[in-house]
Amino acid sequence: MSKIEIKRIDLNEADLVVNLFNQYRIFYGKFSDLGMAKAFIDARLENNESIIFVALDENKPVGFTQLYPKYSSARLTKNWILNDLFVDPDYRKQGIGEMLIKTVMDFAKAQGSTFVQLETAVDNFTAQSLYEQIGFVKQGPDEEFLLYKIEIK
Repeated sequence: MSKIEIKRIDLNEADLVVNLFNQYRIFYGKFSDLGMAKAFIDARLENNESIIFVALDENKPVGFTQLYPKYSSARLTKNWILNDLFVDPDYRKQGIGEMLIKTVMDFAKAQGSTFVQLETAVDNFTAQSLYEQIGFVKQGPDEEFLLYKIEIK
């Protein structure tokens, strides 16, 4: 594995994650549609509705994460929902998911956030193990997803 670079993308770089986003949706049982995936990613970035980081291996996109803001009136902070995290199957078990999450944590801390939360499928045991290893705490299950949260220190 080459040196992986993690970078935040803007609308001009949206194409870097469209295929990965489409694969992410397929992983969760949704149909493949690159056009809709591109339109969705473009809209989020164009409207400043999400933050996207991509993992690059010699300029090849191999993973990404997408964050959405979550505001807390009581805490007077903007926190983050780590909504999407996906690593190309050929690049898994190489620490890329962890690198993306740690980039998210650093970003959230720099923003003055107090927490990051995420959900994952109840049967996505590999992801659950990673989240718990990093320090996310399970908040409770529902029928389909588990909610995790980590406090920013």
